[in-house]
Amino acid sequence: QVQVVESGGGLVQPGGSLRLSCAASTRIRRFDAMGWYRQAPGKERELVALITSTGNTNYLDSVKGRFAISRENVLNTVALQMNSLKTEDTAVYYCKSVIGGRAYWGPGTQVTVSS
Repeated sequence: QVQVVESGGGLVQPGGSLRLSCAASTRIRRFDAMGWYRQAPGKERELVALITSTGNTNYLDSVKGRFAISRENVLNTVALQMNSLKTEDTAVYYCKSVIGGRAYWGPGTQVTVSS
C-alpha cells in the first residue's frame, strides 16, 4: 500500500509564498504522474498542477506564472512552489500520486491566505 503525505501548508498574507511538498512512500517504482489539487469550502476539487514522469507539466489557468510544480531529488517526491498568493487560493490542497496505473491520495494540507 502506497501512502502519500503532504506538508508545508499554513497561514500566509496575500502576496506571500508557501512551498508544499508531497511524498509517496514507495521506492520501488517511479510515479507515472503526481499532481496537486485543491478544494475550497462549497466548491469542487480542482486540479492545480500536474507533473508527469517525463517532466511535462500542466497548470490551472488562474495559477499560471505564480505556482510551479517540480520533482525533488528524492524518488516520488514533488514540490509546489506558490508565489504571489491570493485570498482565493485558500483551500485544502491534496496530492495525488499515480503509480502503476493506480491513484493514491494524501489527506490534504490547509493553505489559508489572509491578512
